[in-house]
Amino acid sequence: MREIVLDTETTGFEPGEGHRIVEIGAVELMNHLPTGRTWHQYINPERTMPKEAFEVHGLGDDFLRDKPVFIRIGRAFLDFIGDAQLVIHNAAFDMKFLNFELERAGLPTLPFVRATDTLMIARARFPGSPASLDALCRRFGVDNSMREKHGALLDSEILAEVYLELIGGRQPDLVLGGAGPAQSRDDPGGVAWRPRPRAAPLPARITPEEAAAHESMVATLGAAAIWKKPA
Repeated sequence: MREIVLDTETTGFEPGEGHRIVEIGAVELMNHLPTGRTWHQYINPERTMPKEAFEVHGLGDDFLRDKPVFIRIGRAFLDFIGDAQLVIHNAAFDMKFLNFELERAGLPTLPFVRATDTLMIARARFPGSPASLDALCRRFGVDNSMREKHGALLDSEILAEVYLELIGGRQPDLVLGGAGPAQSRDDPGGVAWRPRPRAAPLPARITPEEAAAHESMVATLGAAAIWKKPA
């Protein structure tokens, strides 16, 4: 299964108010593991950068002036993400900006069902607890020490680690290496594989002294003790 962990930086909160994307970062996962493939692009927003947004990500007018506008990079972005599921923290925010830019460029937009929202996952798993990316890094022990300001690629790399913890760790299905179900000669596809029973039961680890102490304790509990009922 291919997934793309994605983040954007923008000039503000609402594309309908004239705000634009200035950076996109994306990290590829295959079977929940990073492949090492990433996609990153700074974008000229064709407008000035508000002071409040600059304080968040540090991307100013001088830096962005010679960067390509979205219509020049939109197709490359779509080619990279392909038909993969998108993993985004607060997906509603990024998706509305991406679709605004894609529609403006005359490119196909992205159905919202393609977005897995890690913010919603975190709120469902930890009700009432902070669910920001920084808060989740603290919860899961993910190193975010380099995150002095928001950056789309760095945040995507951090979010990829957080996402894997949210869904149960780096091997959520307990299959080493993410290669798929366990296999055997009798069941090459691994679908119906089950561990074989032991040829001989493992020996009991309880000592005679421990068994005697247990019997003495049970004897004090009366005839209704659960240990005295037949199995």
